[in-house]
Amino acid sequence: MIAVAACKLARFGLRLLGRGGTDFPGRIALKLCPDLLGRLAKDVTVVIVTGTNGKTTTSRMLEQAVADAGISYLANRSGANLLSGVTAEFCAASTLGGKCRHPFALIEADEAAFKAISTFVDAKAIVVTNVFRDQLDRYGEVTHTLDNIRIGISHSPHATLCLNADDSLVSSLADEMSNPVIFYGVNVPIYASQVTEVSDAPYCIRCKHEYVYAHITYGHLGSFRCPHCGYARHTPQVAVTQVFSTDESGSHVMFHTDGGDFDTQINLPGGYNIYNACATMAMGQAIGLDPAVTSRALGHFSCGFGRMEKFEINGHSLRMILIKNPAGCNQVLNFVTAAREPVLFVACLNDRQQDGRDVSWIWDVDFERLTAMGDRLAAIYTSGERAEDMALRFHYAGVPAEKLRIYKDYGQLLDAVLAQDKPVYLMPTYTAMLGLREKISKTYGFKDFWE
Repeated sequence: MIAVAACKLARFGLRLLGRGGTDFPGRIALKLCPDLLGRLAKDVTVVIVTGTNGKTTTSRMLEQAVADAGISYLANRSGANLLSGVTAEFCAASTLGGKCRHPFALIEADEAAFKAISTFVDAKAIVVTNVFRDQLDRYGEVTHTLDNIRIGISHSPHATLCLNADDSLVSSLADEMSNPVIFYGVNVPIYASQVTEVSDAPYCIRCKHEYVYAHITYGHLGSFRCPHCGYARHTPQVAVTQVFSTDESGSHVMFHTDGGDFDTQINLPGGYNIYNACATMAMGQAIGLDPAVTSRALGHFSCGFGRMEKFEINGHSLRMILIKNPAGCNQVLNFVTAAREPVLFVACLNDRQQDGRDVSWIWDVDFERLTAMGDRLAAIYTSGERAEDMALRFHYAGVPAEKLRIYKDYGQLLDAVLAQDKPVYLMPTYTAMLGLREKISKTYGFKDFWE
């Protein structure tokens, strides 16, 4: 009771100060009662979304489906996905006596924190989106991230696993666990042209021979097969069987599930959001949602903050898209470079703990694609604590000097952005996103990220 009260009070105080209060209140509560999450989640049906890319968007998609199904739920929609942040959300949704007001919880879990979170909750279902190289100073190589997820699943013997069949790393988890599994994947290429990107997992996880692919969707995802040992993509129970169209407004696809085929509109653009939607359909099947309800939810859910989030400011269109690793950033470039009219591109790079101290990943991104846009690239602005590093990367990508500008101050950056008349794509790393979004919210009256 004392721990819950302290958490609620700290959260309330931080909100009065205009701060998010998403993590610190939970740290206070855990100091007072280290197993608090387990106590609060005891009688709650918990589902968990984890993986490198797509956690927040998949969670928001599933949240809409759960809401449309009439289920009372709590969710850590602010993005506080460490043990302390998840604990704080449960505290906020519970009485002082520790009774959660909702029978259902949708939790986005950081892939490194998942193994700790899973020791306190008995998950009903777990979605693993993908495993990509990300924040090497924190996660290490992809196999280390996979090990963290494997440990988390081992703490969850009752959970149905929703695994990405197109990710050779994620798919391998099914061979080691006794949990029931629903595989999901994309049976067809997403893009019209052949995908040629740096792969984070080119070699077989079993025998180390190089994979061959019937098709690649992006990164190392696709219809893989090892010609040496025979390890290959599992046939997914939930699959995208057709991609009718994908443009700046969203995607139109066909899903095949155990409940039939569903012609579906996804109201976010980007090929990677087709995967997020497919993961949502799989999780819906795992927890018994009507697939028609889940399919409809994909057409009207609210995106997470900074995940293809759109702002209309004084007649200007700004779209904010979080970047954090080469695979995700290349996918954003697939979307941006498809623009038919001249656009302004803004990259904000920080190197704080939440971003990853090592920013060398920017050299593995195919920024040369921006140069190839020619006159459709009006200019590139860089900002953030490592703005000069970002500008140097663009210089070596061949961006003309007259198209490059550096604005260290977010206020000056926004003034410059709104002084021109082109559509704007903002690509910040995590802490840069929080800072830039806070400036937009306070200056132009948008909701704070935790709302």
